[in-house]
Amino acid sequence: MEFRGERLPGLLVDQLGNRIESVQQWQQRRGEIIELFRKHVYGRASVDRPLQMDILCSSEEVMMEGRAIRKMKVIRMKGPGGEIDIPVCIFVPVKCSSPAPAFLLINNRNDSLADPDRNSKSGFWPAEQLVERGYAAVVFHVRYLDPDEHDGFQNGVHGIFDNLQQGEERADDAWGTIGAWAFGASRVLDALEQEPAIDANRVAVVGHSRAGKTALWAAAQDERFAMAVSNNSGCTGAAISRQNLGERIKDINTAFPHWFAANYKQFNDNEKDLPLDQHMLLGLIAPRLLYVASASQDSWADPEGEYSSLCLAEEAYQLYGHEVQAAMQMPSIGVSICTEKTAYHIREGKHDLTLLDWQLFMDFADSKL
Repeated sequence: MEFRGERLPGLLVDQLGNRIESVQQWQQRRGEIIELFRKHVYGRASVDRPLQMDILCSSEEVMMEGRAIRKMKVIRMKGPGGEIDIPVCIFVPVKCSSPAPAFLLINNRNDSLADPDRNSKSGFWPAEQLVERGYAAVVFHVRYLDPDEHDGFQNGVHGIFDNLQQGEERADDAWGTIGAWAFGASRVLDALEQEPAIDANRVAVVGHSRAGKTALWAAAQDERFAMAVSNNSGCTGAAISRQNLGERIKDINTAFPHWFAANYKQFNDNEKDLPLDQHMLLGLIAPRLLYVASASQDSWADPEGEYSSLCLAEEAYQLYGHEVQAAMQMPSIGVSICTEKTAYHIREGKHDLTLLDWQLFMDFADSKL
């Protein structure tokens, strides 16, 4: 398998060189790939669902002129290093007679872009439009899991759960910030499973940019997510790492040394030795729904690499008998190309998450989710 002349690790070839030809074989291969990503890229979390975790409801209020009920919840987790609270905002459509599907946004931007009071409204999180289309709109902010700063992993969930002894150093495959945020998305899904108004079997996890990387890693590990949406996620998100355009592994590890496992820095200017690539991350979503979105002026995120990665990942979907993208040729700007389980569009404009993106996500989900 090649991409731009570079030889890629095979998605459907196991570590012994055997070709994967069945869903049963894929399940074993899937475990191998997750382990590779944990070891070399995102790191491994020091905890799954914490033993001491409570879902607290702080308020309920009718909003959006009676069209939605806003539920404010707090996920409280305790570990060896103390206690942490993760606020979650949920808008449930009133018109739904049965539990509603939901879009869960991992917010890595300003609070005003996902204002729970709706005094400020933005295409970044169009809660009103989601509710009108029959979806619950759910959001949490990443800073409550781990502030996006390199502090030596003392704050956030690392400080709560890593439980390092005096003088003990972090392992080279310990989780970074992206891993912490993905952990948070799964804990929000835990909370949604306790919400009768939401169908937790139909939850799409959505992220833009660094949160797009997070959404993919969250859905790759947690098969309860029915759909993953990557918007402009680029390097170590949807885009192929063995690339000649856009952000490189060295760039991202230099600018954001806390995002990934320490092991990932071994591949700075050394992508060819990486025993995996991002099409394998996308393949881990199979056979669930997957939407990858790019922007025409976002060359740093490498739209061609994002689309090619999706096409290459669809080998996993073929194992389940699902149709795949017809060609590797980039689609026209503004056109959403959909198959039975996957979709892609490249929007005109810059690095952003817009109302148009959301409309296309919802169009796809309307008939699939």
